[in-house]
Amino acid sequence: MNWQTLFSNKRLGAEHRNAIENFRTDYMRDYDRLIFSSQFRRLQNKTQVFPLPGAVFVHNRLTHSLEVASVGRSLGKAIGEKIVEKYKDQLNEEAIEFYKFELSAVCMTACIAHDIGNPPFGHSGEEAIRTYFRELEGEKLDILKQNLTENQFNDFKYFEGNANAFRILTTIFNQSNLNLTYTTLASIIKYPSDSTNGFKKKSYISAKKSGFFDAETEFYKRIANELNINALNEEETVFARHPFVFLVEAADDICYRIIDLEDAHRLNIISIQEARDLLEPFFENQEGKKTIKEKVDTIEDDKQKLSFLRAMLIGKLVAQCSDAFFRYENQLLDGTLNKPLIDLLDEKTTALIEKIDQISVKKIYNDKSVIEIEIAGYHVIGGLLKEFVSAVLQPNSPKSKKLLQLIPNQFGIKKEENVYQNIQSVVDFISGMTDLFAIDLYRKITGIQIPHL
Repeated sequence: MNWQTLFSNKRLGAEHRNAIENFRTDYMRDYDRLIFSSQFRRLQNKTQVFPLPGAVFVHNRLTHSLEVASVGRSLGKAIGEKIVEKYKDQLNEEAIEFYKFELSAVCMTACIAHDIGNPPFGHSGEEAIRTYFRELEGEKLDILKQNLTENQFNDFKYFEGNANAFRILTTIFNQSNLNLTYTTLASIIKYPSDSTNGFKKKSYISAKKSGFFDAETEFYKRIANELNINALNEEETVFARHPFVFLVEAADDICYRIIDLEDAHRLNIISIQEARDLLEPFFENQEGKKTIKEKVDTIEDDKQKLSFLRAMLIGKLVAQCSDAFFRYENQLLDGTLNKPLIDLLDEKTTALIEKIDQISVKKIYNDKSVIEIEIAGYHVIGGLLKEFVSAVLQPNSPKSKKLLQLIPNQFGIKKEENVYQNIQSVVDFISGMTDLFAIDLYRKITGIQIPHL
């Protein structure tokens, strides 16, 4: 791969249409289309870590995505300017313009879309979908085995929010003519492999996850061919990550670690001193008239102390990840880098990040309120899948006919369609729900909450 061919303003699904605007570039149009989309707005009522809603403000998927986008824009700006500075004699005018002015917009857009495929109830929602299909028995299992290929069945048994995001942005959005650029779409795919091979232990892939479902495989191949993305194993449908993906991933990695601490402090799960003990060591060798610790001591409000530390640490980690990006430039371009940028920082920084991770797992991600919402997710998602998958596989029963009427026409449930497409439509419907909508529908169709007559 090389910097000259890793971008294209060609739009998936509208390759032969060119819209010319004097006030917006193609990549800013991508951002605008996503910001105004219903799928993005729904992130406002999807769990990040802690239950929603509550008397105390905590991050949801939407606020998290906006903050990640801000960090991603900074990373894109820093990297783009360095690429131009380093290769200005080798890049053509179009490439110089892209890296100087547009890479920041691409990273920002990919960041606001990075969680758009996540189902309700956070990561437990993903696991609930996987668990339902892995535990199928009897007639339902027989029907799926008879009608689905191994890879198609794995789309559900190994359901992955990242692959679902690609589906939303390419297939589900077809009716609204989203038609994002190839560059933006490539920057979102953290795990460029299908559902079968992405979860196998391979030395040449970075994570045991997938980036696209069986139905969208050809879309990704089209993008990879246009941008000259390396195929690590074409027979197994495994590709190298696009270099811009590392920037989107770094923005997410930086944000969630710090912001989860901030939310935990607001909910009195960790004290201000515990948070300071985790964050201030990043600045022990900071030069200046006042140390970071001394500056924090001058701030009276505990929330403002943590906000100050958050801002300072994000700036520091953005600079360090930018440096790491260029230290590993050769591996990025030949597709052999299989670690996130945040794992490639100096030994002291990675040790401090690891300490945050350990405390987060112990005190935040296993907090009672988090576990309760995860268990609720299993019951609600599993219950909805049980009802609607049964309706799709046995569509002629009176109850099934009623249930199928609850699925909006946009999801395209049809008797004449194949089983894979109809099961996908059910998963599309349920994974696109907000937390509150999923709970409300589950209560109604299970009789827990009878609608008023």
